[in-house]
Amino acid sequence: MGRIDHWERWWRTPLQVERLAWSAATDATDAAQRLSRSRGSEAVYSTEPVLVASAYDAVNLLHLDGRPVSTWSSLSGFHATKDGWIRMHANYPHHASAILRAFGTEDRGELTTRLRWQTTRQAVGRIRAQGGVATPVNTPEEWALDPHDVVTRDQPWVSVSETGDRPGLTADEAPLAGVRVLDLTRVIAGPTCSQLLACLGAEVLRVDPPRRAELLAQYVSNGMGKRSVELDLAHHADLLADVLLPGADVVLHGYRPGSLEPYGLEPEQILEADPSKIVGSLSAWGETGPMGRSIGFDSVVQAATGIATVCGTEDEPGALPVQALDHSTGLRLATEIMGLLERRRGGCVRASLLGAARRLLSWGTREPEDRLQTFAPVLVEVATSRGTATLPPPPMMRDGRTLELPIRDYGGSVPRWECRTAPGGTNDPIASYGGR
Repeated sequence: MGRIDHWERWWRTPLQVERLAWSAATDATDAAQRLSRSRGSEAVYSTEPVLVASAYDAVNLLHLDGRPVSTWSSLSGFHATKDGWIRMHANYPHHASAILRAFGTEDRGELTTRLRWQTTRQAVGRIRAQGGVATPVNTPEEWALDPHDVVTRDQPWVSVSETGDRPGLTADEAPLAGVRVLDLTRVIAGPTCSQLLACLGAEVLRVDPPRRAELLAQYVSNGMGKRSVELDLAHHADLLADVLLPGADVVLHGYRPGSLEPYGLEPEQILEADPSKIVGSLSAWGETGPMGRSIGFDSVVQAATGIATVCGTEDEPGALPVQALDHSTGLRLATEIMGLLERRRGGCVRASLLGAARRLLSWGTREPEDRLQTFAPVLVEVATSRGTATLPPPPMMRDGRTLELPIRDYGGSVPRWECRTAPGGTNDPIASYGGR
């Protein structure tokens, strides 16, 4: 797909984020091109640096009817402790509530004062005990001594295991036309993957729990082309497992490893029942080791692995200018899923944000005098139920044109497949689903 020159720099950061982003985007573009060719299409897929840089900054660039949309909570970010720093994630209301339970305040100023009397270990322990998300801010050297890194450091960023043959795709102009994707992911990485698949022709059905709605900006920023439903597994597990899952070609799994085992929706369970399916399994920390079942976000992984220290100053930690671990991992997931479809194989693609962090850190820092490339972001306007969204499209073009689709209402679709007749000869979930 090409390359960018070693000196190109799109963001002010000492790490080679551009290299991570460009390699992930070009790998996905190449995979789309190969899959398209295998289906008899002569379309040409390509990308450009400005398109990649824009897509990686989608949450920050998003506007609805001309107004920016924020995901940020005042409690999120870095906080100093008695002996160091911690990073909190409180953008979701239930995570903010955990911090309130741990320290008795929702005021950042008061929280800052109370944390000054806590050691890093005490502060992180109190937040995690309440179900919140926090991590110590480590140096790369400190992370290298962490038991989780010691146990998992040889694990690849992305791995693929094939399980069986699957039917080939018929001729079509769109690489993913006729492919059904059951999207059980949230936040940025998984939805980045499913948005690209949708914009390449797949039918994507995203399923979220009704009591923990996705943040508006995160949903809209990578929601193109999908349908969205809310299902409570406590009451609708059979609908998901007996109707939607059998009709899916691809399942994207973004919940903590083991959390969906009671419902038969873990990758191993899905593939044991049907080896021809493709499962994309996304995790923050990998699926084994002491933190294998822990929750995590891009910013938290940055802080734990040493990226925040490398990007910071002597006075305080810093962060990458974009959610590069999320976007890159989502694109790599899409790449390998398209590869399995092209090879007509079922299997499991496993990817972790930790793997992306390791890859980025492995390249080291760059020279501070590297010059910054500046360009206006690529933005498109698409219709949503909340107004016109102005945002970057996925980082790929077909025959020189960007890929964008309307964004449907969050939770506003019917839990059914549309593009093909479901097993049993009906697409009606009520007719197909009798319950237990």
